[in-house]
Amino acid sequence: MPKIPQNIKLFEVNEQELNKISTLKTPQGILALVKIPQQNNHNNLYNSAKIHLVLDGIQDPGNLGTIIRTANWFGYTHIFCSPNTVDAYNPKTVQAAMGALSQIKIIYTPLFALLSEAKIPVYGALLNGQNIYKTQWPSHAFVVFGNEGSGISPEIFPLITKSITIPSLGNTESLNVAVSAAIFCAQIQSYLQK
Repeated sequence: MPKIPQNIKLFEVNEQELNKISTLKTPQGILALVKIPQQNNHNNLYNSAKIHLVLDGIQDPGNLGTIIRTANWFGYTHIFCSPNTVDAYNPKTVQAAMGALSQIKIIYTPLFALLSEAKIPVYGALLNGQNIYKTQWPSHAFVVFGNEGSGISPEIFPLITKSITIPSLGNTESLNVAVSAAIFCAQIQSYLQK
């Protein structure tokens, strides 16, 4: 068993007790009671030379958790979310994030204000746009992913400065938003590390 830091209180419970206190059908064997961090002031945060993920109306907690975990894998430190995006501390999101939630700052903010005031490009993950594999990525941009069913909201759509698509070689109508985000994260990092 790994050494537990002294500032963490540890209580052992049996399986029956764990099932009672967990909101999940099949708990993973460990629970944590943690303080939700205060919302950070994001003013000038996007002025750092980074690509920032922006989530517009993501509704599925599993998708959000997977995006958080994937973003952490590829070194992202912040994700901006519209106020109507599912809660990052939803139990299913926390489970899907697999610990990555403690490594990434999730910032809920009105996206129109954020993106309209930005002095960096705003890329959109869309079905029709420039091929992601032929895109030259700047070191500094927002990349917007829309709602699973309706895509990027009409309010945000006019703020997109460049539409990017993952070309389809089959007949599937669309990709899952978490899968799309993973492909974008991998491709962006691959390009920037050349």
